Amino acid sequence: MTGTEVGELDRTLEWLVGPALDRLAGRLAEVADLGAAEAGALLSATRGALAETLRRKVVRVLVLELHGARLTGRLTAPDPRGRWDEFLRRAAEPAFWHDLTAHYPHLLTRLRAVVDNRLGAALALARRFAADRPLLRDLLGTDPGELREVEFGQGDSHRGGHTVTVLRCAGGVVVHKPRPMEVDRELARLLAVLTEGDDRPIRVPRAVVGDGYGWAEHVEHRHCADDAELDAFYRGLGHWLAVMRLVSGTDLHAENIIACGPVPVVVDCESVFTPRPPHPPTGAGEATDLVAEQLTGTVLRTGLLPGRGSGLGWRGVDGSAMGGLPGEQPAIGLPDLVGAGTDQARVAIVPRPPVPARNLPGPRPRLVRHWPRVVAGFDEMAARITGLDREGRLEPLLAPFADCVVRVVVRDTEAYAELGRMLWHPAGLHDQPAAEERARALLARHSVNTRGPGAPEVHRGEVADLLVGDVPVFTTTPAEGFLRTGGGLVCGPRVDQVRLALERWRTADLALERRITHAALVSAYLNQGARPELGRMEAAGEPDATGLDGRRRALAARLVRELAAEAVRGSDGTATWFAPILDRSGWQTTPLTPDLYGGTLGVAVLLAAYRREVAAGRADPVAEVEELLAGTVATARRTQVWWADQARHTRRRPDPVGSYIGLGSQIWCWLVLDRLGLPAVEDAVFLAGQVPAALAASEGPDVVVGTAGAIVPLLLLAERTGETRYADLAVEAGRRLAGDAEVEGGRARWPAPTWPEGIGGFAHGATGIGWALARLAGATGEGAFAELARGAAAYEETWYDPGSRAWRDPREPGSVVAAWCHGAVGIGLATADPDVLRRAAASGLRDGTGWTHTLCHGDLGTWELLVRALDEGVAPDGVTREGLDAAVLGSVEEHGPTTGLAREVYSPSMMSGSGGIAYQLLRMHPGSDLPSVLLLGDGPR
Repeated sequence: MTGTEVGELDRTLEWLVGPALDRLAGRLAEVADLGAAEAGALLSATRGALAETLRRKVVRVLVLELHGARLTGRLTAPDPRGRWDEFLRRAAEPAFWHDLTAHYPHLLTRLRAVVDNRLGAALALARRFAADRPLLRDLLGTDPGELREVEFGQGDSHRGGHTVTVLRCAGGVVVHKPRPMEVDRELARLLAVLTEGDDRPIRVPRAVVGDGYGWAEHVEHRHCADDAELDAFYRGLGHWLAVMRLVSGTDLHAENIIACGPVPVVVDCESVFTPRPPHPPTGAGEATDLVAEQLTGTVLRTGLLPGRGSGLGWRGVDGSAMGGLPGEQPAIGLPDLVGAGTDQARVAIVPRPPVPARNLPGPRPRLVRHWPRVVAGFDEMAARITGLDREGRLEPLLAPFADCVVRVVVRDTEAYAELGRMLWHPAGLHDQPAAEERARALLARHSVNTRGPGAPEVHRGEVADLLVGDVPVFTTTPAEGFLRTGGGLVCGPRVDQVRLALERWRTADLALERRITHAALVSAYLNQGARPELGRMEAAGEPDATGLDGRRRALAARLVRELAAEAVRGSDGTATWFAPILDRSGWQTTPLTPDLYGGTLGVAVLLAAYRREVAAGRADPVAEVEELLAGTVATARRTQVWWADQARHTRRRPDPVGSYIGLGSQIWCWLVLDRLGLPAVEDAVFLAGQVPAALAASEGPDVVVGTAGAIVPLLLLAERTGETRYADLAVEAGRRLAGDAEVEGGRARWPAPTWPEGIGGFAHGATGIGWALARLAGATGEGAFAELARGAAAYEETWYDPGSRAWRDPREPGSVVAAWCHGAVGIGLATADPDVLRRAAASGLRDGTGWTHTLCHGDLGTWELLVRALDEGVAPDGVTREGLDAAVLGSVEEHGPTTGLAREVYSPSMMSGSGGIAYQLLRMHPGSDLPSVLLLGDGPR
């Protein structure tokens, strides 16, 4: 929408806004010590803020009425632009809006409430500024002078249209915060003690505390000047991590921290000493519940650490204070007016890259490089805090927080935004009682899922706020601990949150906090493959080829024993782990999901394979394998039943259908487990019943998580059961891929949300999709699928660079990639062309070794490619099977199992962790007939 078109829409409500602003002008003229020019600045800002707010509320109604007028012939201009202008002239008349009340009975009442609230907030701001002007000298170091410019709307509106507001005065810039700010003052006092002696201490903005509101110093964002400042900045973030762990801080997302050179400044610290409800039961068993509850109480809760959103519209976005890296965010779909200026205008969801926030200390921070400073900063501040506690000084420092009003975020802003859009949608405006009932039902369900406030009167109050455009606010004081709503309702138990936070600090497992901090780094990136920041593992010398099988067996047994030691077990017989795992939203640190890539079913396949290899004499016994296999399978079965039950009784989005994340991966795992001696075909059949709905909701074409991932598991299930309906489902997936393909010049590519122009590679791109289609063509004999597979291979070839003798990485122009997920390894494994295999093997050996040991993007994936190249006689010169095995074993022995960005964190993942390393070590035995994970083999018969 252009600025001109925005102005045209805004004029439709001038009949309502104009007189209201005139009334405000009269009230502003009565404010003592407020100059005429200052009143003008306030009026101008109020007009702009009102226009933005009201436009978002009524744009769908206006578009609907525009189309209604066009379709019924009420617009008579000869062209689309003329009909747009004609409609807007009618919509600018008060009669137009009064007529709408027949269909939208409460529309005008609600619009007037929004206007009145915003005007009341503007008037309150004016009075406060005029009265407090002398006090602002403490923030500016000089007299503020004349108010020249006002910026409303720095954040959500609360409590009757109030927003954080920036005021630009002749003497400097100040920030008005319409909330109690005693907590800011107390946190500043605490920090003064904790950072005493620091060259660049972390801080909060200086504040002037008023009665229920306050003024804050305006913090200017600036990038760090050099590596020394960057190191100081990330050390400061580590300090903040420890401080916020101490004071039970939450909601520290990207917009609440500003990088002021080497100092990260927390500019909104209102959510400290906040109650933490117990984590609701997961439905996956006691082991998963134990892990979920444990993680909920750690530094993950602060919001500082990288993490990917899972909510509608923000899935995969890292909104954390430490993350939000440019180039590592998916586009987010936001409603916008498309085709404005014509009578074909419509509201559509438009994908847009997130705008980098002011939390970043540079244009493209190299987070991997500086992450050790975060961990070191955490350790340093944690030691200071513990030292103060030993001296008896910590408790008195925390006591003054007891009566400060703090905010408790019980639902994320996006949840409220979705409810607000529903309530302001034409359908919600037409039948407001039904829309309110639906909103209350959704809030009730959310409360059950999150252990949030569940009283019906609380939900009614939340809906009442949303009806007038406000985001509901819950507050408490740390001494009380129970929640207060904006309407004065009280809910929850009384708990002294200061004493509780102190107890939690004293009993904290700081080693666990450190491990979680290491793990969270992965979530900052969309991919964690061969990154230059990792450094390449170099061999100490020539590979040692002696005693290979004994060394292989010893390494595999060691990895399985480590797997057992890291397991969390429940008294109900379930078992799980927590680690950085990849799900549909991106990398998360959570209890394992039941997937192949990084989940419990991948671990179960490893354990069942190890049991089989021990029985065959090809692996050394490990005592706990049988018990752990049973516990892991029990967790996976409980989880899939629970998820299916959720899908039946709620509107939970269907699981993805991918071969590595989602239903396809789970079907494959159960079929392999069945081959490995665990009757499990019925589990696969149970999951296949969910595939039709999941296919219809599939969000992408790829193998890992999308449509192509359904094909091979369904073909295997059809073969195993003799049921053609599963093959028919695979064909449906193939036809969807055919319909989504863009074919030009014999080359086929598939646009995807993250890569609208298509991408190469096995995991997310053309090679993996083409491989699945080739398997489908082989099973069905349909030539169209085979032709499309050839087109995918031709497209992949466009990414090959003869100069570097490797495949370019479309994610990072100018670089090459040689992994299973992207580049040579996956391309070589998928191909039927000996020349492609030869080139891929050469690139894999040269470019794809020494980064990690994983299957997805490390040496054990490259090992499988080179073994195939040897078998087919196209391996690079000098490569032998003995030498290849010796190199892999020697690297794991020398460097330890190395698994990516979070190298310090244990991960049992099949694809990105030590689970896949152990599995490939089992397959390294010449007599092993275990199936390939990278090509979804059928398993031993």
